Amino acid sequence: MIPFDQLLLFILAALVMVITPGPNMIYLISRSVTQGRKAGLTSLLGIACGLLFHIVLVSFGLTAVLMTIPYAYAVLKTLGVLYLLYLAWEACKPGSKSVFETQHEMKADKPAKLFAMGIFTSMLNPKVAVFYLSLFPQFIHPANGNVLSQSLILGFTQLTVSFTVNFIIVMISAKVMQWFASNPKWVRVQKWFMASVLTGLAVRMAVDKGK
Repeated sequence: MIPFDQLLLFILAALVMVITPGPNMIYLISRSVTQGRKAGLTSLLGIACGLLFHIVLVSFGLTAVLMTIPYAYAVLKTLGVLYLLYLAWEACKPGSKSVFETQHEMKADKPAKLFAMGIFTSMLNPKVAVFYLSLFPQFIHPANGNVLSQSLILGFTQLTVSFTVNFIIVMISAKVMQWFASNPKWVRVQKWFMASVLTGLAVRMAVDKGK
């Protein structure tokens, strides 16, 4: 078993990871404020499954293979960059609506689509895989027992932390729409700010070697 003090340190690292703004957080906020808590929670389930995908890869050593094959990593990173740029364009394109803008006339996405988009938002972010690959070895020691079991414990611990924090984010974000509805001048500012953040994340991901 992993020593308790080491597990607490890992939880702290996982907490820092989840509260750092990124694609997952932005997606959850956008869905929560435009379609409500139910849509936000559905999206959260998708994101959790995307994280589970990375956990399984790390636990069985497949992520290590991806990281050692330049072309495989390059493809995954490119998909992530393109997806972020697509979200940035959707945020600021002519005629687009802010994620914080009330959109009563907007056709709500179905649960299946929300769930799928949540999964892809997590899966197409190679930094998640890099985080797991670089952090897990620091807390896994053969002397503490089965390596696979330790990896799975770390993975599900991180997933629990992530789900809990993101759940709180969803519940809070659902109320943000009311404030923006009464302060419409901030909608335009938010749209370009969101597009800038997404573009910045895409550029950072593109230039980061991830090694």
